[in-house]
Amino acid sequence: MSVLSGKKVLLGISGGIAAYKTASLVRLFIKAGAHVQVIMTPASKDFITPLTLSTLSKNPVYSTFFNQDEENETWNNHVELGLWADIMVIAPATANTLSKMANGTCDNLLIAIYLSAKCPVFFAPAMDLDMYKHPSTIASFKALQEFGNTIIPAESGELASGLSGEGRMAEPSTILSFLEADLESKLPLKGKKILITAGPTYEAVDPVRFIGNHSSGKMGFDIAIRAANLGASVIVVAGPTHFTLNHSLIQVVSVVSAQEMYEACHQYFEEVDVAIAAAAVSDYKPKNVATQKIKKGTDNFVIEFEKTKDILASLGKIKKNQFLIGFALETENEIENAKGKIQKKNLDLIVLNSLQDEGAGFGKATNKVTFIDKDFNIEPMELKSKEAVANDILNKVIANFYE
Repeated sequence: MSVLSGKKVLLGISGGIAAYKTASLVRLFIKAGAHVQVIMTPASKDFITPLTLSTLSKNPVYSTFFNQDEENETWNNHVELGLWADIMVIAPATANTLSKMANGTCDNLLIAIYLSAKCPVFFAPAMDLDMYKHPSTIASFKALQEFGNTIIPAESGELASGLSGEGRMAEPSTILSFLEADLESKLPLKGKKILITAGPTYEAVDPVRFIGNHSSGKMGFDIAIRAANLGASVIVVAGPTHFTLNHSLIQVVSVVSAQEMYEACHQYFEEVDVAIAAAAVSDYKPKNVATQKIKKGTDNFVIEFEKTKDILASLGKIKKNQFLIGFALETENEIENAKGKIQKKNLDLIVLNSLQDEGAGFGKATNKVTFIDKDFNIEPMELKSKEAVANDILNKVIANFYE
């Protein structure tokens, strides 16, 4: 999954021959999972049509402050468009457009949006080699970088003039790779490794029957996805679940029983920075597992159980610098029971669920949690989607490293 997935990208196109390459650039953004809004200068429409770009981006293309062709003219709100974006990319960025950006010459919609944007801005210069080396262009580069904008360096090659040299706009694939690398380097969990447990465990009674619970694994998987999107390398030890994960930074280790989850967690725990135990692990397992299917016989059937190993407590005993987070699902005396687990299991943070809260618990898309840290600071949260709860949990992880 690309770091651009889900990002809102403003693509500004100015009037240079390299504008024809933006059709490929839009396609690459869409393929990466980004939402793309194209802004064109009037001159850029001489090189590529708005119809092409609107078809590829699946959004209308804007180039003027208001829509003159409509019976009731409507304003294209440059402030709203500037605030909408997570990233703004200006490609090609001609010498003329770069000069306007550097000096605030606001005579078209693209420059107005640029001046309103609060997001990171990247620009890919495109011009002939003499223009690229001219002192005024170099001054524009310097000014824009001092503003905090990022240059995507031009390449050397054959130019529209017939000359060969520096000034050719970076290829669309290069622009995409540049953006991904830049964004990944700034992710708050870049370089961190996180272990997450998810889902239920099943404890065999015989070859066809088991003892389990209703956990779907969604909470743990949502945490994993969010952690990876924040740059972390993630190992998910997952019990039986229908959910799947497809992310280059996520490794899934599939297990069935509590013992298998215990062994997998201890295999990886020493190498991680954070462990988040979101799985619903069986507390007990049948003491004796039948080798053959148990036949129906008497009216009463008794199974003797024994305790499973407490995975979270065992990790708490051996932790060094790891930030250890546990989950607690309680039905009574929730706060006190959760505090007890923090002490008993040597946790840094516990995420408390209560089955008394509507919308919380197993098999739901939402959750309502309370955070309690090792100093017993209590922070109740409102009912949220599990994706939002995952984000809150990872914000606690980030705060641990950077605050």
